[in-house]
Amino acid sequence: MGIELIGLHWVYLAFIALIIGFMVMRRDTSLVCIIGIFVLGLMATESLSQSVSGIFNSFIVAIKELLGTILVISIIVSMSRVLLVSGINETMISPFTKLMRNPTMAYWTVGIVMMVISWFFWPSPAVALIGAVLLPAAIRAGLPPLAVAIAMNLFGHGIALSGDFIIQGAPKITADAAGIPVSDVIAASVPLVFVMGAVTTAAAFWFMRKDMKNGKLTNQTGLAAGASKPTYGAFPDKISLSPAAKRTMAIIIPLLFLGDLAAMSYLKLQGGDATALIGGTSVFILLLISLLAHRSKGLEKTTEYLIEGFQFGFKVFGPVIPIAAFFYLGDSSFVEIFGKVLPEGSHGIVNDLGVALANSVPLNPQVSVVTLTSVGAITGLDGSGFSGISLVGSIANLFSTAIGAGIATLTALGQVSAI
Repeated sequence: MGIELIGLHWVYLAFIALIIGFMVMRRDTSLVCIIGIFVLGLMATESLSQSVSGIFNSFIVAIKELLGTILVISIIVSMSRVLLVSGINETMISPFTKLMRNPTMAYWTVGIVMMVISWFFWPSPAVALIGAVLLPAAIRAGLPPLAVAIAMNLFGHGIALSGDFIIQGAPKITADAAGIPVSDVIAASVPLVFVMGAVTTAAAFWFMRKDMKNGKLTNQTGLAAGASKPTYGAFPDKISLSPAAKRTMAIIIPLLFLGDLAAMSYLKLQGGDATALIGGTSVFILLLISLLAHRSKGLEKTTEYLIEGFQFGFKVFGPVIPIAAFFYLGDSSFVEIFGKVLPEGSHGIVNDLGVALANSVPLNPQVSVVTLTSVGAITGLDGSGFSGISLVGSIANLFSTAIGAGIATLTALGQVSAI
């Protein structure tokens, strides 16, 4: 026998449908999620003050869950900034420019370097770290700027971020929403990410070569009207650091992160422990380079870099917090915030809905996969995959409960589709 569904379940389901509808229309869903939290709280407590307080408390729960991810990304952005300012990034990346002898080599070199750097530094900082060096080199090799952007996005924001195997920010959010360990999502995502990556990058390369041959893709394709040459963005003024110091740090930094990978493997660190190791290493690198580059002003500059990083982190995750707050209510967070108002034997709103779905709708793995992939793709239409991965994690939980298996695979599939 399944748990008897009450009004809270149906209202929660209605707001999920409403959120998906807003995403289809490419509208922001934060307000919808906040209203959903308020309405659920009002129904659960029948108290205006408690339901209003519940909005704030649900944000606290979401921030607690996301804080490790926000913190590590903020720190990595801070570290990336000092690498950019000091010019160490150029020393690290410049050897790869020698591989760019033609458009084909330039495409795959830019993409693979972007993917590897993004695993450790996250894609957005990686764009700044490698763009100033590899973009001009790729153009000299005959690869149009738009093709460089395609390679950087498919390998960085596509392959690297949809798996996020090192920093583990994305799988942490989807795993929490689905109620499973991060390690399960990462393991299930490995084949999905690399099959997706192989298909998309190969297809993009084929179309790129075809369009370059027939003249549809040139060095001017995609440039603003009236622009005479590509502009690469505004980069900060460099600070003086000796070539020897740059070369030394360009060797030390990769070795430190490779040491982290070895420690993760040997000590079997995953999830928060792995994230903490990467974050601590990034802080160490930030401090070392700041003191080395700025000398007497190193202490103050370190704080400035941290502030820039935190501004970036909360700018990225600001829209995610209210969305995650709503979907965390589908699990044990509801009881924590609004009390025990669900039926006896309930394991959370999402699990209850999954059991009811299994008993009333003929759901099978094929339908679940197609539906979840579609929902994931819809949530990514706003340009930020992170805004929708809480939703796909929650739906993966719902579908897996209904079909009785596959929660890790469905969660990973939703994550890849969204990002």
